[in-house]
Amino acid sequence: MKALLLYNTKAGKGHISRHVTKIVEIFRKKDIDLRPKEISFNKNPFEGDEDTELAVICGGDGTINFIVNKMHEKGLNITLGIIAAGTANDFAGALGVKRGVLRAARQIAEGAERRVDCGVVNGIYFVNVMSFGVLTTTSQQASDKEKHLMGKLAYIRIGTRDLLTMHRIPVVAKVNGEEISTDVAMLLVFNGRSAGRFKLAPNAQVDDGMLDILILDYENKAKTCVSMMNYLIGGKDEKVRYIRSNKVELHCDMQERTDIDGQPGPNFPLCIECLKGHLKVRL
Repeated sequence: MKALLLYNTKAGKGHISRHVTKIVEIFRKKDIDLRPKEISFNKNPFEGDEDTELAVICGGDGTINFIVNKMHEKGLNITLGIIAAGTANDFAGALGVKRGVLRAARQIAEGAERRVDCGVVNGIYFVNVMSFGVLTTTSQQASDKEKHLMGKLAYIRIGTRDLLTMHRIPVVAKVNGEEISTDVAMLLVFNGRSAGRFKLAPNAQVDDGMLDILILDYENKAKTCVSMMNYLIGGKDEKVRYIRSNKVELHCDMQERTDIDGQPGPNFPLCIECLKGHLKVRL
């Protein structure tokens, strides 16, 4: 089996490089020829390696997002292995990837192939969540240096700033044959279960062919914050809508920044679909 170890040296605390030799040895013992290849975000990591059968990704959700989209650019259908090495690692958590670089490597080397869902919005793939509104673009606003030095605190710093600038976003959502017109503070469309390690869609499954849509309606800053905090601690709130569907269309007249797996997303209007069993992962 021809396999690549695609690793992002900037992911998480930036410590992945020290584990590369041990990871390769774990796969060698299982007769898997794993060749390390550092990711350059300026080119396709599969260039010259189109015959790869297994791609083991060391990085966070943004790195996985990059690899999946570059794989599709090449028209490839490669089995993926995930070693969580980012700041949040939400998709890895939804998959049940073991914590610890070497434990995750053994899980992949000894594991079997499984089919999981993938989201797509305006032709761009996402593995965990597509979102917009307050707190949703925190990851893309935090620099790599901040993430390395501060970890989750970097998100809290930027998130606090976002709360102060929270505003209403007029949205029309077409879902399950219904049209919902409302002002939102935040909207998330999940394939996974969490964002920034906060479990916002705890019942979501990565292989059920459905998207989990979370809408936080806007009233005013104070009441919206209360509704959001109430939901985060497990309470129910009339300002929070939870919808399940395999497709949703979103329209907005404002130029709101969107986010897919911690990376900049496309502009409105948005057509979002769940592709059931689209990705092959080894666990």
